Amino acid sequence: MSKLLSTNYTSGAFNFGALLLRLAVGGLLLPHGYDKLVHFAANKAHMINFMGIGVTTSLALLVFAEFFCSLFVILGLATRLAAIPPAFAMFVALWKGHNLDIFGKGEHAALFMFGFLVILIIGPGKASVDGAMGK
Repeated sequence: MSKLLSTNYTSGAFNFGALLLRLAVGGLLLPHGYDKLVHFAANKAHMINFMGIGVTTSLALLVFAEFFCSLFVILGLATRLAAIPPAFAMFVALWKGHNLDIFGKGEHAALFMFGFLVILIIGPGKASVDGAMGK
């Protein structure tokens, strides 16, 4: 019981927590990106033209962020760099798509955004490709 109330942690617990966070956040966002990838043409009709770069380019960047970057985060490969595009994409979704309604319809986007921001801050942990390479 005292261990549950303690503020101390071991490096093993930290690394396991980082692995669990990477698997959860990346694994839960990956299907969203995969769906956009396989139904690319159909999704262009519902996509916003972010900053005037075009609907196709906006959707391609979103697929990159949601699918490929999530895959890199799950593997722990270039993790901090790979966490930036999905965090930014979820901020744009929260801002443009949900009018910053964090406690309403934008709740999922906010959770993903903060999850990727935490990964960006703490890094991948030892149980990752980055950790195996000694980065």
